Amino acid sequence: MKNEQKKDTSKPENGTMVKPKSTAAEGLRELFVDELKDIIYAERALLKALPKMANNSSSTKLKKAIEEHVVVTEKQVDRLKQVFDLLGESDRGKKCDAMEGLIKEGEGILEETEPGPVRDAAIISASQKIEHYEIASYGTLVAFAKTLGEDKVASLLEQTLNEEKEADVTLTEAAYNDINFDAVEED
Repeated sequence: MKNEQKKDTSKPENGTMVKPKSTAAEGLRELFVDELKDIIYAERALLKALPKMANNSSSTKLKKAIEEHVVVTEKQVDRLKQVFDLLGESDRGKKCDAMEGLIKEGEGILEETEPGPVRDAAIISASQKIEHYEIASYGTLVAFAKTLGEDKVASLLEQTLNEEKEADVTLTEAAYNDINFDAVEED
């Protein structure tokens, strides 16, 4: 027997209760689908941004890693489409403000750095911020899917979560094995 939780409708002491939009999610499944729409938008936006990062890299190793991640991201979008099909939902994305901001920040660092190892270090920094956002997002989505009993969906999302973790490790290794040290030498 489930314990029923009573909604706390009292106002917070500091008066900062946010009034929800009329389209606000009311249940976990609705929130889950909303978050899926957010991440598919994010992945599609990333597919447009990654080639620019690769083209601005002077490190062939970094350029190759980014180009390989484009292929992985395309597979992730396809996997997300499978998730939407399994859930009987449209795969139409919803603007992801977080990814928009991270991409904009990444573009800004290109303008703020000279081509070479320092720019490469900046590209890694921006890329890892994106990977960490994706790791957090997919981790939450996996937990939601499991809670909702969507085991096949959880398995698909967990594949992507593991790929994002691998991408983060690849970027860290590139930074620590070469690029950060090359950037120090430029100082």
